[in-house]
Amino acid sequence: MSSYLVDSHCHLDRLELSKYDGELQGAIDSATNNNVGHMLCVSIDLEAYPAMLEQVRDYPQISVSVGVHPNEREGEEPTVDRLVELAQDDKVIAIGETGLDYFRSEGDLEWQRERFRVHIEASKQTGKPLIIHTRDARQDTIELMRAEHAEQAGGVMHCFAEDWETAKHALDLGFYISFSGIVTFKNAESLREVAVKVPQDRMLIETDSPYLAPVPNRGKPNEPAYVLYVAEKIAELRNMDFDEVAAITTENFNNLFKVKQH
Repeated sequence: MSSYLVDSHCHLDRLELSKYDGELQGAIDSATNNNVGHMLCVSIDLEAYPAMLEQVRDYPQISVSVGVHPNEREGEEPTVDRLVELAQDDKVIAIGETGLDYFRSEGDLEWQRERFRVHIEASKQTGKPLIIHTRDARQDTIELMRAEHAEQAGGVMHCFAEDWETAKHALDLGFYISFSGIVTFKNAESLREVAVKVPQDRMLIETDSPYLAPVPNRGKPNEPAYVLYVAEKIAELRNMDFDEVAAITTENFNNLFKVKQH
């Protein structure tokens, strides 16, 4: 097992890079200095996707996903065929992020549910796991996953912030649970309980950068280097050695996304 860290969910094309003179290389170097050995750069729309892919193309330690976020209303609506086509690139290891978000969207949200179905089907066809986002939609998310047989695709509940019951339903479908900087926030007691209960072989860590920076950087722009603080909190909560958390979450990532360590 490797003891380097993996940031299993970040948006490298959206980082605040002013402290690195606008250069992504600075953020990657900072991550490397914090022992972050791999990053998964996650797509949220198809318009920005080509530029995102080219930006990270030459970095062997960066993989990407392809998909459209549940809140995106403008731009190209993904089809199964389009996602399957884009997922053929060797850099692409996942489909998403997808899911349901009722917090930021109003009205009849059947369009969100249909988009989620499209991603699940694309995931099943490509054999590349799903990255699922859920907010204020836990019941519908789990029900749709069951109805569409998302267990055939597998994947991760990213930036998990729901209760143990929701986590258990996702685990029962074979999904992993990924913890972000939220687990370090003072008001996240129920999430910390989930972080203790999730089976060791099903937990991942992430930044979701540039959002949700963990304590001690809460309120500042987030970046992959800060996944270190998420790992530290998980180690503290589970009474585990930090290196053990790093090794286990890295192995879990490699197992889920079929990533070969370099």
